[in-house]
Amino acid sequence: MAQSYDASAIRVLEGLDAVRMRPGMYIGTTGSRGLHHLLWEIVDNGIDECMGGFATEVQVTLHKDGSASVWDNGRGVPVDMHPELGISGVEVIYTRLHAGGKFGNENYAYSGGLHGVGASVVNALSRWMTVDSFRDWTHWAIRFESNYDETEGKVMAGKAVTPLERLGNTRKRGTLVRFLPDDRIFEDTVFNHDVVRSRLRELAYLNPNVRITLTDERVSDSAGRTEEFCYAGGIADYVRWLNREKTPLTDEIIVFSGQKDDIRFSAAVQYTDSYSVSVFSFANNISTGEGGTHEAGFRSAWTRIFNDYARRIGALKEKDNNLSGEDFREGLTAVISVMVKNPQFEGQTKGRLGNTEVRPAVESIVMNEMTLYLEDLKNQDLGQKIVEKALKSAKVREAAQKAKDLARKKSALEAAPLVGKLSACTGRKAAENELFIVEGDSAGGSAKQGRDRRFQAILPLRGKPLNVEKKRIDQVLANEEFRSIITALGTGIDEDFTLDSLKYHKVIILADADQDGAHIRAILLTFFYRYMRELVTEGHVFIGMPPLYAVKRASGIQYAYDDRELKKLTKGLKGGYTVQRYKGLGEMNPEQLWETTMDPKNRKLMQVTIEDAVREDSLITTLMGDKVEPRREYITEHAEFNKADRFEGTLEDSYRMTWGSGEK
Repeated sequence: MAQSYDASAIRVLEGLDAVRMRPGMYIGTTGSRGLHHLLWEIVDNGIDECMGGFATEVQVTLHKDGSASVWDNGRGVPVDMHPELGISGVEVIYTRLHAGGKFGNENYAYSGGLHGVGASVVNALSRWMTVDSFRDWTHWAIRFESNYDETEGKVMAGKAVTPLERLGNTRKRGTLVRFLPDDRIFEDTVFNHDVVRSRLRELAYLNPNVRITLTDERVSDSAGRTEEFCYAGGIADYVRWLNREKTPLTDEIIVFSGQKDDIRFSAAVQYTDSYSVSVFSFANNISTGEGGTHEAGFRSAWTRIFNDYARRIGALKEKDNNLSGEDFREGLTAVISVMVKNPQFEGQTKGRLGNTEVRPAVESIVMNEMTLYLEDLKNQDLGQKIVEKALKSAKVREAAQKAKDLARKKSALEAAPLVGKLSACTGRKAAENELFIVEGDSAGGSAKQGRDRRFQAILPLRGKPLNVEKKRIDQVLANEEFRSIITALGTGIDEDFTLDSLKYHKVIILADADQDGAHIRAILLTFFYRYMRELVTEGHVFIGMPPLYAVKRASGIQYAYDDRELKKLTKGLKGGYTVQRYKGLGEMNPEQLWETTMDPKNRKLMQVTIEDAVREDSLITTLMGDKVEPRREYITEHAEFNKADRFEGTLEDSYRMTWGSGEK
């Protein structure tokens, strides 16, 4: 019987209750990314004080009890009574959505947290939060908790359990916020040290001379417990750090800044001998991993200024076509930062800047500053090297374009070469279809026989693909394995990539749990990151997790996916069983492969996501680049060879640790 729908069925969520009901609307996810987003909201408030010139220091502490605290030496949170609400300023900020001092320009000219929901959302999604305000020589404190209310029959979000108290006089100034993420909301409440460290270092580069300290009380070694970040060189130091494992075209870093109306823009650029492009953009200190109008303005102006320069020095003749932006960006590492008084971010997680007025302002600043830079005689040598590199890139691009066109024609006119490799599914709904990229013919044969052909397609790899980090795009397109993947997915690659054309919404890498299998996974992940990044950012790439062991008993077979599960399965068994260690996927028959690794009801998939573009880019350079020593050092430091619940010291360990990943 259908329920009646009338006014009584309409539920009104007041205050912070709405946040607990739909946390994803405010922090994007209740996974690892959402958990860390809580910390970023509080850290950003401290950084905003530094941006405004009111603070010089931010301290972050990860406590043993799972909580985190952030202190800045700014002005302290207002404690006087709000004239309309009749409660203290502290309570307004931490219990009311869309409340804060950042909506006007009186207190903060430039700020990252303009939605006015950050601090209150953190309170709503925490078990408890304490706020200490050191202001006007006085120490004030208040505590909030999210507890179950018997009368209301629900958890009451972020309620003040103590009144704002005056604790005494103090010489200290600033704000101290400590909170414990609510394990009733989040899948995991453990802050990742490396993720926090990376973000704080990033903020220190973006805010020259601001001292940022990370203390992790969970670290047993007191020597490694506290780190301090402070950089006088700002984003120029950042670019130098990003390229530490690459070979620069020259040691010089191009640095410039400017302002148009209320928009401030700065950039630091250095070229390397690599083929990849690394542009990291920020708006009001917020990482804009999805780009936006500031990045579009920088790219278009950069292309225009260097085409003009190439013609001025005679490298491009009158009859020659302009070079593309792709040509001038090859090997480029850039950090660009824009400050906007009223930034418009897409969503509360702030992944893309949308202000239309920013693009022309940035274009104007880049054109003016770089024109002056290239007119200076001492910069002529670098300018010519950039143009020479772009001309070489153009020749490769033209060859690659011919290869792309040929590949399109082949796929359209004669798909026969791929048909022999790809076993397509019968379903025509891309959202329901899955493509398994399988290592080897043996495993590919089992997967083809064991799959559900209605929605699962199989593409066996007959050889190890190229490491794309060391190859030009024309060499990538010449590789048969990558051509097969590109054709099967139907999206195109690089500048031609179109997610709307994706034929399979789950792309699952299925390789052996050994060194070779881990290397193939690393190569494929690098390819997707460099040439089909949106495939990763939109959550379409997964790693299949086959079992490592089969425990056979008279009653049947059970599977263990790691040593820990094996111990659990065999605990208490006194005999009458055998354990088989799978050395590869090919050892499983089609029925076993389906049951353990391909059946959506039983399988384990690890979704590959990008939590921090800077860290991911740096990791790929370390693991897949030309320099051996950084790779050896990374694996020595991070691979945990003795830990039972991990792959045994493979490159996959490193990818799993740094590429944000969660089981699905």
